[in-house]
Amino acid sequence: MSSLRGVAGFAALWARRTTIEVAGEPIDLLAMEDLVRAKKTQRDKDWPMIRRLVEQSYFRHSASATQELVRFWLRELRTPELLVEVASAHPELAHADAVLRPAVQAALAARLEGVSDALDAEEREERRKDREYWYPLKRELEEFRPGRRKQ
Repeated sequence: MSSLRGVAGFAALWARRTTIEVAGEPIDLLAMEDLVRAKKTQRDKDWPMIRRLVEQSYFRHSASATQELVRFWLRELRTPELLVEVASAHPELAHADAVLRPAVQAALAARLEGVSDALDAEEREERRKDREYWYPLKRELEEFRPGRRKQ
């Protein structure tokens, strides 16, 4: 596995990394946006993590948000109420992103059910794309299983 679907190459990821300190030692991590993108998989456990990561970003930085951060939330928030809140607080940015994300369109109209439906559709599509991306590798790996290898 040399690359992840939808995620930049190593050099770009490294340039955007975040460094934290744990017990006096620096630890390099994916930048938040890259981590969220990498988590958009077919695995059930990744989707609640995306939601919590972006929520945490919002709760931690909403009082002093930059335009870049607001755009990140508009692209990635998975919580309908928070997406409506961000869209109503930053309508000019939300209108620009609404073209690309139906969930933001619904958030601008403050339609929570529409936001939820759009978020569900996004997740289904990302899962489909991930299955499609990994299918050839999965088939190739299955060929190496004992008893299945062609002679």
